[in-house]
Amino acid sequence: MHPLNALIFDVDGTLADTERDGHRVAFNRAFAEAGLDWVWDEALYGALLAVTGGKERIHHYLHHYNQAFQQPVDLAGFIAGLHRAKTAHYTQLLGEGLIPLRPGVQRLLEEARAAGVRLAVATTTTPENVTALLESTLGSEGCSWFEVIAAGDIVPAKKPAPDIYTWAMAQLALPPEQCLAIEDSDNGVRSVLDAGIRSLLVTTNGYTAEQNFSGASLVVDQLGEHGRPMTLLGGELATMMQGRAMVDLELLRVLHQQTVEKS
Repeated sequence: MHPLNALIFDVDGTLADTERDGHRVAFNRAFAEAGLDWVWDEALYGALLAVTGGKERIHHYLHHYNQAFQQPVDLAGFIAGLHRAKTAHYTQLLGEGLIPLRPGVQRLLEEARAAGVRLAVATTTTPENVTALLESTLGSEGCSWFEVIAAGDIVPAKKPAPDIYTWAMAQLALPPEQCLAIEDSDNGVRSVLDAGIRSLLVTTNGYTAEQNFSGASLVVDQLGEHGRPMTLLGGELATMMQGRAMVDLELLRVLHQQTVEKS
């Protein structure tokens, strides 16, 4: 028997809808500030999300969408500078309260804390972005809700590589069989499964709804709130969850037990 001892959350698109109205806007502000005429509209940004990591995304954009740009000698330094500026703009957006948590997220976090289930983050975004989001939505103590925050360049290979989840579980000193991951993208799903975690909940968003979530235990549109129920979209255990309105800790325990027994 493997108890559910930890929930490991992705951040962007999972804890909050940060991509379209957060990171994308911040990238465009950083580009304008640097005197660049680059504009990432919603469609282009959706395509760029296939690449994880902000610096990696800029590099991919230059090589595949803007080959006419005269690249500086120190391209890595140039990209790093743009990314630092983007992070500052993103933090400003969060400070203005423009990016709330997704429905049901705070409720589920509070349930887990009250029950003694450990919380962790596993994300490709920077530690600064994670801190800014958690403090702007959960208050100044928001980061302390999470025992482990695995973020950014703490591991060399980003999602879909499993490294960030492997690192987070090492810090928790827990095996995959005692963890459940919550993700929003196909890259995240691959990262989770390759790290050995089989209990996997996916909450889709506008950018990821049509992606492939094979291997996920359950796929929903959101975690759900009172008066705002979730919608079941798929997953290997979806038939067992019919009639549920919200993803709560009790549902996750059932999901975890069934997934572990199945595997």
